[in-house]
Amino acid sequence: MTAPGEAAPAPTPRPGDPDVRRRLRACGLHLTEPRRAVLAVLAEQGGHLSAEHVVAQVALMAPGVHRASVYRSLEALTDAGIVQHVHLGHGATAYHLTDDAGEHLHLQCDGCGVVLDAPVALLGPVRRRLLRDQGFVLDAAHVALSGTCERCRT
Repeated sequence: MTAPGEAAPAPTPRPGDPDVRRRLRACGLHLTEPRRAVLAVLAEQGGHLSAEHVVAQVALMAPGVHRASVYRSLEALTDAGIVQHVHLGHGATAYHLTDDAGEHLHLQCDGCGVVLDAPVALLGPVRRRLLRDQGFVLDAAHVALSGTCERCRT
């Protein structure tokens, strides 16, 4: 979901995109049936999906793909930078396709659970200070910041 006044995200990778194949090849991987099915689910469903949701949707789309293959595909696609995962409240992990906009922050509402995207630049000063003062490199896109969305506040 895009915040008001923010540019719409770039198109998400599709299973047949040449860039997807190139990125996989760069990691020594091929576009297998399970990876193609995972990409299709993430592209069609959009948003931030749990691994179990992806498994269930792949089972409907490609019944011959084993659930373990879906988990391995999510891991391989994440390692290739085509999929990103984020830890949402209480350790739940969600997956989404990356896009040309690159890394972004995730904001999760404590009230309704909605996950919003925000530019990673918002934490630029915090990242720089942590690096300068403590030598710590912040990976802010890997976890969701919690709070209350506009709808739940009203």
